[in-house]
Amino acid sequence: MKKSFFSRRIFIKNTALSTLAFSFINPESVSAKSASVGKRVGIIGLDTSHSTAFTKVLNAPDASSDFLGYKIVAAYPHGSKDIESSTKRIPSYTEEVKKLNVEIVDSIESLLEKVDVVLLETNDGRRHLEQLLPVLKAGKRVFIDKPIAASLSDVLTIFETAKKYQMPLFSASSLRHIKGVEKVDKTKVVGADTFSPAVLEKTHPDLFWYGIHGVETLYTVMGTGCKQVTRINNEGTDIVVGTWADGRVGTFRGTRTGKHDYGGTVYTQNGNIVLGPYGGYEPLLKDIVAYFETGQVPVTPEETIEIFAFMEAADESKRQGGVPVTLESVLKKARKS
Repeated sequence: MKKSFFSRRIFIKNTALSTLAFSFINPESVSAKSASVGKRVGIIGLDTSHSTAFTKVLNAPDASSDFLGYKIVAAYPHGSKDIESSTKRIPSYTEEVKKLNVEIVDSIESLLEKVDVVLLETNDGRRHLEQLLPVLKAGKRVFIDKPIAASLSDVLTIFETAKKYQMPLFSASSLRHIKGVEKVDKTKVVGADTFSPAVLEKTHPDLFWYGIHGVETLYTVMGTGCKQVTRINNEGTDIVVGTWADGRVGTFRGTRTGKHDYGGTVYTQNGNIVLGPYGGYEPLLKDIVAYFETGQVPVTPEETIEIFAFMEAADESKRQGGVPVTLESVLKKARKS
């Protein structure tokens, strides 16, 4: 049946209005909404700048093809409960991601109904195990931002629980990709010194909160195998000297000057390599997306466990007045607890 002249006019008018309305839609909104099933990312915790940084990159209308079409579509804001520097960020970060067309939900369970993979971004490592459990039960891949936990025993429990649910997961600092690290041949490394801020947070062991950045840089170039550490405090700078099983020595310096400086020197058989400056979030985000896509982790549980054992042993050395402490001794204690 032919449409009447009047019907055709209504159809054309409605089509024009729809086209006009579409032209006013934020292109970032369209890109986030159009995330295909399997590529929908959810965030737990809007109390860290990482949440907004990751959202801006993935939901950008011109997002790089390196991110394979993954878009952040929903977020649960909470988050730290009693760390003021984190909790005060939640309102502003919530508004920021909403502008990027991220739906704000009122529970982790609701989030899991809307997404395929998860970024666990809560800044407070004490909450990670609790918030991780429903994600594992739902069978969704999850990246846990630093610190993975606020105690070595929780680090062990997280990986044991992930193994129980047969879900590979990983945690990492973006400083794993500090500039200069791409030049390092790890088979030629004979030692290294790294540094980063080591701001203290009373709810977490000393180096877990901020010092982890420099410690992870150290492990990125040295690899695993540290046997013992000694911690020295020198005019507000924490110095942790680690001795590896093969005799190599790696040193981390944690500063409290208020400056956010990151870097170091890698000593190799072919000469020295300077690390720094910080290279931004995108290299880590590429690792995360590759993991979401394949299930292959770029950092093994064993390495992450050793990083946190290194930092816990450093704390124990401080408690004992700077004596050497083995990583195995703190791991043994954590396993018992």
